[in-house]
Amino acid sequence: MLEDGAREPVYASGLAAGADLCAFLPQGSIEIPPMGRAMVPTGMRMALPEGYEAQVRPRSGLAAKKGITVLNTPGTVDADYRGEVKVILVNLSESPFTVNDGDRIAQMVIAPCTRAGFLKTETLDDTERGTGGFGSTGV
Repeated sequence: MLEDGAREPVYASGLAAGADLCAFLPQGSIEIPPMGRAMVPTGMRMALPEGYEAQVRPRSGLAAKKGITVLNTPGTVDADYRGEVKVILVNLSESPFTVNDGDRIAQMVIAPCTRAGFLKTETLDDTERGTGGFGSTGV
């Protein structure tokens, strides 16, 4: 569902994995100060099939050129969520950034999502890596 005036997600090219999400700001723009964040509405709600999620990811051009990224990357939209999709943008640059109505602010990838079963145990099998993490396998 789209609010009146909201833009539907669009794939920018024939092989794009992510569809661009646009800001829905009919009342005006939002300015994000340096190191600030804002929750930007898209005016879109959706119903995903069971077993799928929507992942909200940054747009590489905004990140590389402006220092704007999605704070909780990837943001997950669950199949049972029916509210408006909003994007938490963070400004990692030294300059304020203005988001205007219709600006492409993020991309959304629809992906299958497997639910795991969890078993309580007292032991785990040994592996070559073991408990090493956070760079333990090299640069």
